[in-house]
Amino acid sequence: MLKFVQAVIISSLFISTANADTHLKDRAQKSKAVVMEFMGQLKGELQAAMKAGGPVNAIKVCNEKAPAIAASLSEKHGWKIARTSLKTRNASNIPDAWETRVLNEFEARKTKGEAVEPMAYFEAVENEDKKSFRFMKAIPTGEVCLKCHGENIAAPIKAKLDELYPDDKATGFKLGDIRGAFTITQPM
Repeated sequence: MLKFVQAVIISSLFISTANADTHLKDRAQKSKAVVMEFMGQLKGELQAAMKAGGPVNAIKVCNEKAPAIAASLSEKHGWKIARTSLKTRNASNIPDAWETRVLNEFEARKTKGEAVEPMAYFEAVENEDKKSFRFMKAIPTGEVCLKCHGENIAAPIKAKLDELYPDDKATGFKLGDIRGAFTITQPM
């Protein structure tokens, strides 16, 4: 009888763990979809701004529209949706301890040869007696990103960045570097 009870408990734990894994993977897929929505909106705004006035004009998108897109998506989904980086431009995007750990893990994965484009990470975490689902998706540095985040930034762009971001640390990137990450926190 004892072996039967143990077998039932073990199979219940396995089913419970499998359900939890499926639940987290479902949350990750939904998070990826929201990141794609964020990226799509942001990319559209940046492309329009670049056409209308070049990189100096596009800086306004990152300064004004990106936070508005994040706020709109956060409200729409009931989650906290943002961008962060180890080298922030905007002080309101400074990573928390969990995000810093994941960003450092992303850097280690990149160093080992993993492609940045698909890089993501998720887990359930517990803080202050609250359980949350956390998700991050790496942002690779593309060619166009280098105009404002690269090593050699043109003087007019640098002047606008200095005006809007006096504590800017988000420069010196090279093509393919991890620029930062989209970050999502969902209540559980």
